Amino acid sequence: MTVTTDAAAIVRRAYRAAEGNVMDVQGFIDLFADDGVINAGKESYRGEHLSYVVVFLGKLAPDVHRELHQVHVIGNVVAIELSIRGTFTGQFEPPAGVIQGNGAKLDIPCTDFWYVENGKIKRFDCYVSSSIMLKQIGIQPDFASAVKAQTVAGRPPHSPAGGYQFSGYLRAGRPEAP
Repeated sequence: MTVTTDAAAIVRRAYRAAEGNVMDVQGFIDLFADDGVINAGKESYRGEHLSYVVVFLGKLAPDVHRELHQVHVIGNVVAIELSIRGTFTGQFEPPAGVIQGNGAKLDIPCTDFWYVENGKIKRFDCYVSSSIMLKQIGIQPDFASAVKAQTVAGRPPHSPAGGYQFSGYLRAGRPEAP
């Protein structure tokens, strides 16, 4: 096997290892530097935990595929606009409990930034449109709970802390003066 230091080729190998029909978790991890990190949302993963993102998507949609729309290489940085596609036939495990797949087709917009040094992935920043993902798997926001939590916290639900009065915005189609 030929070892490459080409940033785009290394990133494409990472995507290939994470495909549902391949799911080479160890191969994915091996592409990272010893101190490599994945930043996904507010979470960061290192070492053996680098597998989390791959395993999570594999559980959610066993047929997961990433469709790369735009690939931009700037030195050792690879910026990619993509869609995560698949079928929600697996499981989603939020803190409240397990949600079983419903067969929904997924087409989730995503932007990834990969930083490659000395032939290894040093950093992978993944920005998934989680609101679209949740909607596609059938999870709707629970606005009533958010309003109730504000009321319990002592702030009336119609009075956001600073900014516009959204009740007026929704009625008149424009924000009221603060």
